[in-house]
Amino acid sequence: MEEGIVALVIAPLIIFMIFVAPIWLILHYRSKKQVNQGLTAEEYASLQELADKAEKMSDRIKTLEAILDSESPEWRSRA
Repeated sequence: MEEGIVALVIAPLIIFMIFVAPIWLILHYRSKKQVNQGLTAEEYASLQELADKAEKMSDRIKTLEAILDSESPEWRSRA
């Protein structure tokens, strides 16, 4: 009876070690390598574009706040 239980534990463990573990390790280290390589030129350009848009949006918000401050000074206390 104990041999049957041991076989039920050992068989999946062996299958895991032969098939799953090597694939898992290969995929893990491949993804680590991609992360360590840094940004591609396309990713860097996209990041720069997003940073430029964020800067423009920040300038627009400052302008809108200045307009609101001059036209309705109490707008901040209502929010």
